[in-house]
Amino acid sequence: MKDQQALISPHYIGRFAPSPTGPLHFGSLVAATASYLDARAHNGRWLVRMEDLDKLREVAGAAQDIIDTLVSFGFQWDAEIIYQSQRDDIYRQALEQLTSQQLAYPCGCSRKEINSAAQMGIDGPVYPGFCRDGLTEGKQPRSWRLLVNNESINFEDRVQGKHSQILGRQVGDFVLKRADGLFAYQLAVVADDALQGVTHIVRGADLLDSTPRQIFLQQQLAVNSPEYAHIPVATNLHGEKLSKQTRAQPVKHRDSGAVLCRVLSFLGMQPPAELANVPLDTLWDWAIQHWQVQMVPKMRRQVTLIPAENE
Repeated sequence: MKDQQALISPHYIGRFAPSPTGPLHFGSLVAATASYLDARAHNGRWLVRMEDLDKLREVAGAAQDIIDTLVSFGFQWDAEIIYQSQRDDIYRQALEQLTSQQLAYPCGCSRKEINSAAQMGIDGPVYPGFCRDGLTEGKQPRSWRLLVNNESINFEDRVQGKHSQILGRQVGDFVLKRADGLFAYQLAVVADDALQGVTHIVRGADLLDSTPRQIFLQQQLAVNSPEYAHIPVATNLHGEKLSKQTRAQPVKHRDSGAVLCRVLSFLGMQPPAELANVPLDTLWDWAIQHWQVQMVPKMRRQVTLIPAENE
């Protein structure tokens, strides 16, 4: 990892990294729009990456449907789309780097064993560290974990403000490679962001608690940490995050201008009503010129969406 160089790039490289578990819904379009506007307002590059590591969760055709939807809304990316499912060698190299430095170790614990002894943290059970000093007799490696400590990870989020987390107490040694053989999200996203030269990440606030893990992992891999901005999560009328699990409806390709205006309003902007009926290029030009990340609401998972898709 640390001896590989990203391609020469401008001062700003942003990205949108959807998981192809279903069509693009309003919440995903909000994340795509915010990251796109922030990149374009900084005269930066904007990339698209498909986070399709978990094939069991992937919906057939969803990746192409997401791409088609982005095209229909006028998004333009600046490099070939990459697919995480094709990058196992890169993630394996990162894991080998960590294990060679004794920063990662094999774990033979089952979920049941962990749950029976662990306290709850911010994102599930805090791993009790059973295998930190080696596998006990009779145990076989199931997963690989990263050694963490009790130092505070602090960062300034461009939307949410100051954020801190003590990984050792609130998360524990987290998984880099799962028991089913798949590389974990945290490792894959850090490796890809580093190799793509990503400097700024704009994404949903549901990932805010993952950021300290990613910053710590970046430190262990000796790669730069991007700047982060976590935007509010769109919810349904029950306060649930819009997702496939909550039956979020896909955005419609028709009336794309009107839908984009709703997205801009969600992000704290005030697009004139007439923008809903102008060419998309004109709408995007207005949005880029008026984008201010400091105007994005800070509320996390509290902004209820009144669906436009079914109107």
